[in-house]
Amino acid sequence: MNEAFDPLNLLLLGIAVIIFLRLRSVLGRRTGNERPPVDPFKRKEDDRPAAPSRGQDGNVVHLPSRGPRSADEPVRLDDDEEKAPIWKGFAKEGSSAALGIEAIARADANFAPKSFLEGARAAYEMIVMAFAEGDRLTLRNLLSKEVYEGFSAALDQRERDGHTNETTFVGINSADIVDARLEGRQAMVTVNFVCELITVVKDRNGTVVDGDPMKIQQVNDIWTFARDTSSRDPNWKLIGTEAPAA
Repeated sequence: MNEAFDPLNLLLLGIAVIIFLRLRSVLGRRTGNERPPVDPFKRKEDDRPAAPSRGQDGNVVHLPSRGPRSADEPVRLDDDEEKAPIWKGFAKEGSSAALGIEAIARADANFAPKSFLEGARAAYEMIVMAFAEGDRLTLRNLLSKEVYEGFSAALDQRERDGHTNETTFVGINSADIVDARLEGRQAMVTVNFVCELITVVKDRNGTVVDGDPMKIQQVNDIWTFARDTSSRDPNWKLIGTEAPAA
């Protein structure tokens, strides 16, 4: 009985009480309102689809119908009916472009006209500026072998003439798919670009021999891009250029 009041036991009890009080002051109390730890990979509860109600036997309970739809209430389509064709907004129904887009999408599940056009617009600007600056490395990465040889020959001629090109890319007014097709595994999409440039060609003495440094020119180009749908390389290359029909 007296051992409980031994000076050593009392000292240890006092130390334990002091430690408990300090921990409580530092850590505080749990009130039940603390936020749970954040998991950046976990979807928010609000983003998750609501689980269907279930009865006591575990079967899904179907909610009662809202009743007949009023005359002015819009009809809500099922998901399958709401899904628009992949070419919608980019080609006319039944056109070769629409049929080609569908064929390419079947061969390449990652193909989408919107993202393709975004990439095509970026590639167009890069190619135009690379040609103006004589950047053969960039051109080699973006052009097919045949097209690169044509661009390179034009650069060689420009260098022999002692000319330099100064180009300011103002912007792309429009970029529209005018044709698409799938030949074997080769996907090909033709785009009509309308852009604005300020371009000037100067001779060795700095004299302007072509263009106007104060005038914005509207340029219309029709380019065809291609890629092998069976390749892991997602990049498209320019395989052909042409001027629009007069």
